[in-house]
Amino acid sequence: MSKILLEIVTPDKLFLSKEVDEVICPGADGDFGVLPGHCQFLSTLRVGELQYRIGEESHFFSVMWGFVDVTPTRVTVLAEVAEKAEDIDIERAQAKVLEAEAKVAAGGSRDAMEAALTSLEKARLRKKVAERLQKSRTR
Repeated sequence: MSKILLEIVTPDKLFLSKEVDEVICPGADGDFGVLPGHCQFLSTLRVGELQYRIGEESHFFSVMWGFVDVTPTRVTVLAEVAEKAEDIDIERAQAKVLEAEAKVAAGGSRDAMEAALTSLEKARLRKKVAERLQKSRTR
């Protein structure tokens, strides 16, 4: 077994179906890596970066909430939101970080603060994923 099938599914579509060498997922209890032949398990996803590798080339996604089903031959990611690094506009992501930071600094009700902190977490993730792709291309 040299490859594992990675499928990323959102409510809208099958986002990706590809044979890969390794997957690193943002599990609820921390990041975890999966190689072909991994034991079977199920995990929840947090807002985080998903990375997969084919040969020496790494690819990056931002994923937000959902589940990961791992078997020895397949990793199925069921995410509420998934976005490829190359589809993220880094300047727009930076603007969203600044906007979310301003909302957090402004304070407000508990619900408003929770919403602002969630927006900030998502904006920072998108920026981080876009920057990681940019850095990997300049190596």
